[in-house]
Amino acid sequence: MDTQKQRNKNGQINIILQDKKNGRPEGNTKMRNEANNPFSHIDTAFASFIGMKQLKETIKEVYATIVINEKRKEMGLPGSNQVLHMLFKGNPGTGKTTVARKLAKMYFDMNLLSKGHFIEAERADLVGEYIGQTAQKTRSVIQKAMGGILFVDEAYSLARGGEKDFGKEAIDTLVKHMEDHHNDFVLILAGYPHEMDRFLTLNPGLKSRFPFILDFQDYDIDQLTNIARQMVQDREYELTREAEWKLRTHLYKKKRETAINFSNARYIRNVIEQSIRHHAVRLLNQETFSPDDLIFLTGTDLSLDDQ
Repeated sequence: MDTQKQRNKNGQINIILQDKKNGRPEGNTKMRNEANNPFSHIDTAFASFIGMKQLKETIKEVYATIVINEKRKEMGLPGSNQVLHMLFKGNPGTGKTTVARKLAKMYFDMNLLSKGHFIEAERADLVGEYIGQTAQKTRSVIQKAMGGILFVDEAYSLARGGEKDFGKEAIDTLVKHMEDHHNDFVLILAGYPHEMDRFLTLNPGLKSRFPFILDFQDYDIDQLTNIARQMVQDREYELTREAEWKLRTHLYKKKRETAINFSNARYIRNVIEQSIRHHAVRLLNQETFSPDDLIFLTGTDLSLDDQ
């Protein structure tokens, strides 16, 4: 059996079950299990994302609900709209912004968002300096994000100024539009775990408005090493065995020293980019170099003490 997904004139998704033998839609409610995995397209889309099991399961739940809702409507049963506002909790470099960007495109492909664009905002974009300005600024940012995702990093900064601060007005405006436009607008608030937990206690009614609260865990040594390999390969380099061992040894030490403020994948990116620069200087100082020399980053290139 084949499944064909089409958008009709109203923008709705039609799921058509087809029989490979005759190409006509199947008349019963049995759904096709593509290669025994109806979520293969989601697995493919997030294949490069290391870890993030909770996120991947959440996206599969969202997609499954879309498909089953369509089947219910075909049978005359009521469907239900999904509220997709999310709250991301995680340390730096755990992929919060990258995931939010990915979700904007994926939700567009699922026909959950009409535009699928991504707008990133911070406190200065939302909070004004005088009475009446904050609501206007916040509404303007929300209007730009309609049909897509509005991502507010370090969201707890909106509540730092106390009762007289205009940040509370920005929160109230966001909450109102979360309710009014949830059919074509997704708000994602993000920040450090401890600060986000405290932020939610300062605004007791806020937590219930986010059906998805995702924890972005720090990467372990194996995951950080895989991220390093991935970043190096994306740039068409390779780590020598010596370089990889040196990196792993350094990461064990670094994570013990900076358990709280370690910047995860962001730290790895800085290491790789600096190593590539050191590699380039090393080769230019050689009289000759081979094709392998152009590809392999050695232990000498990893100046980890500078990080």
